[in-house]
Amino acid sequence: MTDTPRHDFRASALRAIRIERSAIEALEERIDEQFTRACETIMACQGRVVVTGMGKSGHIGNKIAATLASTGTPAFFVHPGEASHGDLGMITSQDVVIAISNSGSTSEVVTILPLIKRMGAPLISMTGNPDSILAREAVANLDVRVAEEACPLGLAPTASTTATLVMGDALAVALLEARGFSAEDFAFSHPGGSLGRRLLLKVSDIMHTGDQIPKVREGTPLSEALIEISRKGLGMTTVVDADGRLVGVFTDGDLRRTLDKAVDIHNTIIDAVMTRNGKTIGADHLAAEALNIMDALKINALPVTNPAGDLVGAINMHDLLRAGVI
Repeated sequence: MTDTPRHDFRASALRAIRIERSAIEALEERIDEQFTRACETIMACQGRVVVTGMGKSGHIGNKIAATLASTGTPAFFVHPGEASHGDLGMITSQDVVIAISNSGSTSEVVTILPLIKRMGAPLISMTGNPDSILAREAVANLDVRVAEEACPLGLAPTASTTATLVMGDALAVALLEARGFSAEDFAFSHPGGSLGRRLLLKVSDIMHTGDQIPKVREGTPLSEALIEISRKGLGMTTVVDADGRLVGVFTDGDLRRTLDKAVDIHNTIIDAVMTRNGKTIGADHLAAEALNIMDALKINALPVTNPAGDLVGAINMHDLLRAGVI
């Protein structure tokens, strides 16, 4: 009895990657007037982009619709089989339809073409056969054909689905840039995620205000300032003048440096040991900016001031952690 030869898994994987990389590279020459027409058609759309596709093309279509929707182009996916049984009512004449089929002749997709045309919704095709019925019926065809599939049998959609996904990403990015879609716009589409919190949450949303602000007046004994630090629990206290304007900050780090100098905490006023002209942040700044400042300066808290220099709040690293900014 002979042992079964060990399969070279690495060689198979590398072959698949090379084939799919070649399929992606071939797309560059197909970013042509058809691609431009597809973008212009979507930019002129008064409704939404409706993506449809069967099987693996449907899975890719779902992803393309999601990417479009999250980058400023309202879009959703409709299964072509369900469209023939009522879901076609989700499409209006104000919409644009992107139909995906590698062969360009998928029966479930072809069946709804006359209805889409009668409705008056512009059709964009993504197909591997530019001479197919789907491509011919479209106002623009995005050519996603591949020389070969990564599947050695040439049966499982692999390189073709990768090429289609990349073409969809190219379409979404081109539209994103044309619309001037910003990071803040993206955050509004993702308010529940960490990225949304970083791009939307402001200092004013999480800062301590009023009596929660650690604060002492100029001329306060250092011993009383230390009590204020302990009472408010932010690892520092601000120092203000008689008009409430920030004049300095005293932190836990300042305390360690002060004790190293053998300073008498009972007979020293805060003015002598506080840090003047320290870093501050405005209440309308992003909380992520506060995090960047703290990281850069290796500090754990920041006073919050208004344009006049009045103290309006305080924020520390724990606030950012609780808010999910970190």
